[in-house]
Amino acid sequence: MVGVPPRRSRTGPSLRALVLATHAGPTVAVTTVAGLLALAAGVPGGRAALVTVAVLAGQTSIGWSNDWLDADRDRAVARADKPVVQGAVAPSLLRALAVGSAALSAVLSLALGPVPGLLLLVLVASGWAYNAGLKRTAASALPYVTGFGALPAGVVAAAPGTPSAPWWLVTAGAALGAAAHLANAAPDLEEDLATGVRGLPHRLGARVSAVACAALLGAASMVLVLGPEGPPGTAGWVGLALAAPAVVVAALAGTPRFRRAAFPAVMLLTVLDVVLLLAGGAAVT
Repeated sequence: MVGVPPRRSRTGPSLRALVLATHAGPTVAVTTVAGLLALAAGVPGGRAALVTVAVLAGQTSIGWSNDWLDADRDRAVARADKPVVQGAVAPSLLRALAVGSAALSAVLSLALGPVPGLLLLVLVASGWAYNAGLKRTAASALPYVTGFGALPAGVVAAAPGTPSAPWWLVTAGAALGAAAHLANAAPDLEEDLATGVRGLPHRLGARVSAVACAALLGAASMVLVLGPEGPPGTAGWVGLALAAPAVVVAALAGTPRFRRAAFPAVMLLTVLDVVLLLAGGAAVT
């Protein structure tokens, strides 16, 4: 596909364009998960707010850095949904915002203490590493696994006494991260290949990636329900029931019709899992 030149904005970037460039859906979902986990872990109000803002800053930096680093690639395949391609925002501005937001995330995260701060920054560093080049390799899932595994560990460590997150919470986070990567890549496999991106989903192919994504979603939900001590409560069984449609949608992501539905389903299920975890009262510290 022939690339299209960016259209120049006469009035400067709009707030809408800047928000879209953060990859607003995933940013809101991950930030919401962090805030809910902080509540579940008993993090005091002020520190819970600090956790949430720190994660938000880190996620916006990842989104902005993605659109900045991928600007030429997105133009080459005429990604009309991208503000950079629309000419609504300049890559140089996104670079400045990404760096500034990453620095803010580092300051806020480390204000929580070295252990929770460094763990939360693993998520930020993982996202930047993915954007900077790991997305083009067979190890493209690694930043998602490490980042989403570190997120609950960092949030729980922000609680009084710097507790360690239980194994099942970290394992479920890592599995959901891997599923998110497979689902996120599904709609753009052909465009990515046209611009030299051959990450793990591209090497597996659409159908195998979809099956793997569904399996990871199901496994993560099972771990969240069966991992905590004691028999599963009502909230746990409700969680498994709600996971079923998301697993089905993920399994169908190998077909063109459902490719764009898989990633929102993963994000929604992740938020619902944490809500039900909170409602069920499972000990996460």
